[in-house]
Amino acid sequence: MICRIAELQYKEVIDIADGTRYGFVDDVELDPERGSIESIVVRGRPRALGLLGREPGAVFPWASVRRFGEDIILVEGKARAGGERRRR
Repeated sequence: MICRIAELQYKEVIDIADGTRYGFVDDVELDPERGSIESIVVRGRPRALGLLGREPGAVFPWASVRRFGEDIILVEGKARAGGERRRR
């Protein structure tokens, strides 16, 4: 299966161990020197219809991705990092 980065935003991220649904892919972190995806970023869910901000998001290292499906990505959730994106 071939998947473009633009199509990732339509895939839901689900924990393979306990079925936790984290949400849809919001962004990816790329390493331009190696030409590889470093991690996928899931934005936090809105609180009170977005009036109270958002819950913390999640960053999943590429190594935690186990399977890609037509509309889901299965990850190992324990490999999840906090919602803060790494800045270089």
